Amino acid sequence: MVKVFNPEFKSRIEKFLERQYFMKLVGFELNVIEPGRTEGWLDLTQDHQQQIGLVHGGVTATLADIVAGFAAVTVVAEDQHVVTGEIKISYFTPGRGQKLHAIGWVVKQGRKMSFCEAEVWSVDEGKRTLIAKASTSMVTIFPEDKKKP
Repeated sequence: MVKVFNPEFKSRIEKFLERQYFMKLVGFELNVIEPGRTEGWLDLTQDHQQQIGLVHGGVTATLADIVAGFAAVTVVAEDQHVVTGEIKISYFTPGRGQKLHAIGWVVKQGRKMSFCEAEVWSVDEGKRTLIAKASTSMVTIFPEDKKKP
């Protein structure tokens, strides 16, 4: 169970998403925003693939980072932000199919960082396959930290 320090976290994240040009460029949409948990979908295109039509590992890692990061944002105060301190990703099988589904959640919440996990699934004709799992440390940025060079 996570403690939410900003009851308006959902509207805050929706405002962030309006300015999230990278996610728009990639084509990833975050569609579930809950306390300590987010998830989203990516319709796969040729732009996301490498040799023989497999999903590029960087795309997979990016989606894991995004959902873990936004999961951490749901639990910090309104004047705080988070950045990725560390991400470790394990790839289980090559991604292929029509869509990717990424889910991120807070495992342990702390004052200065939150530990999160994420899973990325490929979906092809209704069949779901876990292609990667990530563990992340999301570092909390306090208002006074933003003023430092």
